[in-house]
Amino acid sequence: MHRRPVVVAFVFAITFVLVCPFPIGPAPHAIAAQVATPAVASPAAASGDFAGLVDVGGRSLYLECRGQGSPTVILEAGLLSRSDIWNRDSKEPEGQRTLVLPGVAGFTRVCAYDRPGTIGEVNPDLDPDGPLFFPSRSDPVPQPRTAKEMAADLHALLRAADVPGPYVLVGHSAGGLVVRLYASTYPDEVVGMVLVDATHEDVWLRFQEALTPAQWDEFEALTVTNRELQEAYPEAERLWTAPLADDASTGQVRQARVEAPLRPMPLVVLSHGLPFAAPFAGWPSEAMEGIMLALQDDLAQLVPNARHVIASQSGHDVHQDQPELVIAAIHAVVEAVRDPSTWAGQPATPAP
Repeated sequence: MHRRPVVVAFVFAITFVLVCPFPIGPAPHAIAAQVATPAVASPAAASGDFAGLVDVGGRSLYLECRGQGSPTVILEAGLLSRSDIWNRDSKEPEGQRTLVLPGVAGFTRVCAYDRPGTIGEVNPDLDPDGPLFFPSRSDPVPQPRTAKEMAADLHALLRAADVPGPYVLVGHSAGGLVVRLYASTYPDEVVGMVLVDATHEDVWLRFQEALTPAQWDEFEALTVTNRELQEAYPEAERLWTAPLADDASTGQVRQARVEAPLRPMPLVVLSHGLPFAAPFAGWPSEAMEGIMLALQDDLAQLVPNARHVIASQSGHDVHQDQPELVIAAIHAVVEAVRDPSTWAGQPATPAP
């Protein structure tokens, strides 16, 4: 099948446009078919390996769990990313590296799930005959959605699947907004957190201040609308809405930070170390990288004694670029939950 690389999504990391090179063509039949798996109302996700659909009240979400032990780690992928981003290598041939989900399963229970409308990337260099992309294995819902709705979905899923708490939440990119809202809404369930190049609630405000009006208009248009993706996959996940500086999801997290701040807990903030490519000519890269780093520093102030680690060899997808660093951060948080003496006064985990 002929492939042509086009921009599928402008997925926003901590604070920046990430152009994801999913190879997408216009033919609907080229999309990988979603395997119909009967949903189960009460799956055995509390122990043992589990992968399947879970009924959350009239629709189903795809869930995968592995490993044993407490606390349970919950992996929340970034915007448009399917849950297999945590266990399917998009950069190296299969089996050469240990990715996050199987790595964490070696020391505690870990679960990941597909949000509706997410996408699994196919690397044509590794799989030249593969599908153009893998669609979400969860039932579709009307788009766009908000981070608050996504957090409510996660709560319904964990309850329906009887996934045992307490939870260590791991959020990548916009998934960081989701896990922070979850922790603010259900504080008794969350005992630790890892933010992986996570979106900051003030990102759009800071970007608008730094850009000229013309640059901001172009940036906002790229962020909110991706017609090519929507034509290829009408059910695709959407989060950001115009006007971007008044986006609902970032506003929800900003409000929660004031009204229901995170409880003290072990927290690691992992940030990209390799600068983003400019989304268009004239992009003030140095200034924007400075904004992003400052906002990541601010995330490390959410709770006392948080650790901020720069992933020196990573772009936005730290969990794919340096999965061992993400595994180490999760392990440190899990161990701190089990034995708080391992956290207090310890230095930040060094980046390899």
